Amino acid sequence: MRQGLWKSLTTVTIAAVFAAAATSVAAANTPVTFQLNWMAGGPNAGFAAALAEGYYKDVGLDVTLVQGNGSGNTAQLVANGRAQLAYADAVAVMQLIAKGAPMKVVSTIYQSNPNAVMALKKENIHTVKDLVGKKVGVPSGSSQTTMLPLLWKANGIKESEVNTIDMPPSSMVPALLQGQVDAVLGSIDAYQIQAESQGAKLDVFRFADHGVPTVSTSIFASDDYLKSHPDVTKKFIAASLKGWSFALDHPEQAIKDLKKVFPDLNEKLATQELAAITPLFCSGGAKYIGKAEDALWTKSQELLAEVKLLPAGQDPKSYYTDAYLPPASQMRACKAS
Repeated sequence: MRQGLWKSLTTVTIAAVFAAAATSVAAANTPVTFQLNWMAGGPNAGFAAALAEGYYKDVGLDVTLVQGNGSGNTAQLVANGRAQLAYADAVAVMQLIAKGAPMKVVSTIYQSNPNAVMALKKENIHTVKDLVGKKVGVPSGSSQTTMLPLLWKANGIKESEVNTIDMPPSSMVPALLQGQVDAVLGSIDAYQIQAESQGAKLDVFRFADHGVPTVSTSIFASDDYLKSHPDVTKKFIAASLKGWSFALDHPEQAIKDLKKVFPDLNEKLATQELAAITPLFCSGGAKYIGKAEDALWTKSQELLAEVKLLPAGQDPKSYYTDAYLPPASQMRACKAS
């Protein structure tokens, strides 16, 4: 009787120990709130995959993804101390850093900006140079419009040789499709998708391919967070990059993961967005996904300073640090083109 009771108590005790251990592991997961740049979509698929596939959990992180309403607002949240780890267009982050905001870019996902000029194929605009004498619609008040002179200069065009027409962003695609303009300035993950979804056949001239490569959407954090959570930051980046690698290899599953995390997702649109941004991960001379090379940061500083989006003379290394990236041996290499 005593032996049976002992065995029973032992079984219960062992079960309790394992249960306590499991509880301890769960409790040990460090909570991380990650502020996104925009509403959930294809551009966030890698983070959703890292969450749904368990990559964050595997490294002891309990991650919450928070939707945003623009890179400028997300960058400001970190600058004001209302968010600590976030995702936004590098230009918005760099502008605040140049003004003294204590934060750093720690991993660059879009190695080049998604900006592009697009024209209907029937207009026979085959090169950027063919835009001379044409009407190009540009979105009011956007940083894309500010950068457009760089595209003209890189392709030997004077600003006066192109008729740019300022218009509300919502009017851009309709104006192109209705022939009110010959081309529009937009991005491959937005206007291009909108136009093509309505049957448009386009010639697309990406800034990154025509002389204006600049670092773009990146993971960044406040200096305080980096100082107080160095290991968490490293784990988060490593798991995030694993998630993006998964999304590139398994885009259909990544969209399902995105839908799981954000139930209101438009899956068709997100699928188109993910396909559109894929070329950006290894552009700009990138050697590894998630790491922008020093030369690209320097080039970005020069180009953006030229159109006064950044102050001239700013040290490019003031914007970023590679200290929290995984070792090169653990990063996904970009294939030689």
